[in-house]
Amino acid sequence: MSDSVFKDVQNAPPIQVFQLTKLFTESTDPNKVNLGVGAYRTEEGKPWVLPVVQTAELQMANDKTLNHEYLPVAGLPDFRQAATRLLLGPSHKVIAENRVESFQALGGTGALKLGASFLKNVLNFDVVYVSDPTWENHNGVFKGAGFSDVRTYRYWDSETRGLNFSGMCEDLSNAPENSVIILHGVAHNPTGVDPTKEQWTKIAQICNEKKLFVFLDCAYQGFASGNLDEDGWASRFFADQNIDLFVAQSFSKNFGLYNERIGNLVVVTKDPSKLAEIRSQMEIQIRIMWSNPPCHGGRIVATVLNNSTYYEEWKGQIVTMASRIKKMRQELLDNLKKLGTPGNWDHITKQIGMFSYTGLTEKQVEYLKSKNIFLLSSGRISMCGLTSKNVAFVAKTMDEAIRAYPTLNLSVMAGEPGPGNY
Repeated sequence: MSDSVFKDVQNAPPIQVFQLTKLFTESTDPNKVNLGVGAYRTEEGKPWVLPVVQTAELQMANDKTLNHEYLPVAGLPDFRQAATRLLLGPSHKVIAENRVESFQALGGTGALKLGASFLKNVLNFDVVYVSDPTWENHNGVFKGAGFSDVRTYRYWDSETRGLNFSGMCEDLSNAPENSVIILHGVAHNPTGVDPTKEQWTKIAQICNEKKLFVFLDCAYQGFASGNLDEDGWASRFFADQNIDLFVAQSFSKNFGLYNERIGNLVVVTKDPSKLAEIRSQMEIQIRIMWSNPPCHGGRIVATVLNNSTYYEEWKGQIVTMASRIKKMRQELLDNLKKLGTPGNWDHITKQIGMFSYTGLTEKQVEYLKSKNIFLLSSGRISMCGLTSKNVAFVAKTMDEAIRAYPTLNLSVMAGEPGPGNY
């Protein structure tokens, strides 16, 4: 028999976050904890279908006028318009001036891929900058879209457990003209560290002066602070700057629609006369990727956002999720302080959103995994995996790991030991 054409195919490395979920599922330890997956969990550690989503789905199921015909290539108009209003605010000048268009996509990842393909195939961009660190899929999405030059700009300061703002500004200032700059609109993944409004102003100034194309990834609007307007500030601010701009929206987190893959690519342009051409070229990119978007998730979001009663109910449920995450941050910090864990852990409550970049080393992470607490090797943890029942156990195991595998750092700030440094 002749050799198979697949004979040289090698195993790809596992996708870490899904591998962790597999290990968690297979573990028989009753105290096991999954801090890897980026999905909301209740105080009982269970997935949560938002009640307003259930209401919308029941309404849709009983609506005999709905069918399963193809949507427009750009997606469900009611969804796209409502999603854009949510992101930018209903009275934003780019909406009033007809300088914005949007395209339904397969989750936030699909919105990023659609934007990347347009930038590469239509506008011939080839250099993209992502933060160091960033959500690992940013690299794959842009490489997959044909970008040959994926670079990083400094972001995380391992000593302060905060933002390396001077390094970030220096790297952006040195980026070549027409580079694409990926910025996290709110609740940076994986660090949970965002620029201040004053820092955002400086970042926008650099991008404008250096002619860099801003592509915001906004996956957590409302989910970080519990306030949609506050979490949309950076996106609205950049849209105010009279620049060309892309924003990738995701409704996985704030609607709990993880497997519905519902996202939106918002395009802001300085020149409204080019919207028709942008739309036509974007639809070609959609046609060769997924041809036509799925409807169910888009209908759910549109039903909620376009009904004032449902919308208010949804905002309350966002507050429920954001508040529980904040509570878990505080409880983890309190437990570490109670244990006298070496280092300063205040960054856990200073960071925002779903994730905390703990500063744990790979050896410390391996220790936690040996105790059936599953997290990424980078030390990023999903705060949603913590509950009032398991947070003391997690803190105790972190304390053990840090004492068992200390790291020395002679240049910590103000002479105070950082996490794991003593």
